Amino acid sequence: MATLHNRVSRQVLKERAQNDPTPKNTVSFYCYFAIQDPAKMRDEWYRQLNQLGVFGRIYIAEEGINAQINCPVHHFEELKSFLYSFSALDGLRLNRAVEEKGNAFYVLDIKVRKKIVADGIEDPSFSMENKGRYVDAQSFNEMVKDPNTLVIDMRNHYEYEVGRFKEAIEIPSDTFREQLPMASDKFEMDKDRQIIMYCTGGIRCEKASAWMLHKGFKNVFHLEGGIINYINQVREHGLENNFIGKNFVFDERLGERITNDVISNCHICGNPCDDHVNCNNSSCHLLFIQCDSCKNALSGCCSQDCLEIIQLTPPQQKEARKGMDKGRNIFNKSKQRMNALSKENKYP
Repeated sequence: MATLHNRVSRQVLKERAQNDPTPKNTVSFYCYFAIQDPAKMRDEWYRQLNQLGVFGRIYIAEEGINAQINCPVHHFEELKSFLYSFSALDGLRLNRAVEEKGNAFYVLDIKVRKKIVADGIEDPSFSMENKGRYVDAQSFNEMVKDPNTLVIDMRNHYEYEVGRFKEAIEIPSDTFREQLPMASDKFEMDKDRQIIMYCTGGIRCEKASAWMLHKGFKNVFHLEGGIINYINQVREHGLENNFIGKNFVFDERLGERITNDVISNCHICGNPCDDHVNCNNSSCHLLFIQCDSCKNALSGCCSQDCLEIIQLTPPQQKEARKGMDKGRNIFNKSKQRMNALSKENKYP
């Protein structure tokens, strides 16, 4: 019987992936549909995808599937055939990466979850069957010209910070589960306005659109395939691009360059920068923005304290980690930004 999980060191796998010249396609996809036995499906998918040399992150739940993967180019058609063998996934759009680097993933992780995107919704009357209408890139560009249209970004604050649509309204938060009630509360008085919601690949804004309809909003749309599909459509059809900066992605790349605009700043010195990194101190691993100058000065660490820790011997580092509160490991500026935006009345 085939092994249904990885048994090789992740560090070894990462080195292998970085040295592997095999061309790969990086894609993401999701689908909300009823899955009776997620655990059984998980094992079936692991067997098949492992044989095809697929790496990536896949969540399976009773409400559907959410995947970000890369696949050797020579196995890509086999992958599509396997996916499309499931009736709910037949013909499903596979979002191709905007920037293809081939080493976005180095291990295959398939996990059973309660939800494919954590939403914090406990209301038993909520249903994904009633969701907003899809809007493609061309329609999006036309709709945002209407001053009555609200464009709501349903991504985390650190994603919005480095790239966004020009017309976008931020809902500053660390998690999607925080954003849902914030969005419906914030726009309580705008239930009759035209609303377009967007996210990276579509999974969050699709659920958000269903939530807004559930809360009594009338004209709710969501960007089909999210930013990734939007950019691919813009490039394929020569459309005007309304997205500026970088598109943050949750893999080794930590971002896809969309335009040359740098709209964020180094969290250390404040100079223009939009490169996300994780603190080089493994006991911290903070996600933050750091320019090359600060990266060199702090050896990839987020602070002088972390720099001092990585210079200790392994036993000393272990001792220094005791009692350390790692928090959410995200450079948290969301509450400050929310307060600032509210005071400046920047929301329409």
